[in-house]
Amino acid sequence: MPLTYLHTMVRVKDLEKSMAFYTLLGLRETRRWENEQGRFTLVFMAPPGQEEAPLELTWNWDGDDALPDDSRHFGHLAYGVDDIYAACQHLMDNGVTINRPPRDGHMAFVRSPDNVSIELLQNGEPLAPAEPWAGMENTGKW
Repeated sequence: MPLTYLHTMVRVKDLEKSMAFYTLLGLRETRRWENEQGRFTLVFMAPPGQEEAPLELTWNWDGDDALPDDSRHFGHLAYGVDDIYAACQHLMDNGVTINRPPRDGHMAFVRSPDNVSIELLQNGEPLAPAEPWAGMENTGKW
């Protein structure tokens, strides 16, 4: 039975805040569906040129009191980046906590506004360890 990857869905509490976060990661809105009867909005976001691998943000218009909670049961989303240090610095400069810094020049973790764990992986070979990353401790859960 052949399978085709369609998307990853995460529920969000604040659609605009979540979209701003994923935009910082480099994703762009590719399509949107508003369902008035079901009272929800679906926003699909993907890296440019990778529209076939979207993230679906599901926002319930009437709210979702369970969000944000520790979404660790979800696992994580993973994205490759060309420069792990530059990506983490960009996120930090925009107020995002680096939960697991890229001490090894290869892997970092951050959390979305809805506590979704996001893994960032260096494309290709790891970068040489560099400060301030090499000496940074973990912050919170990742």
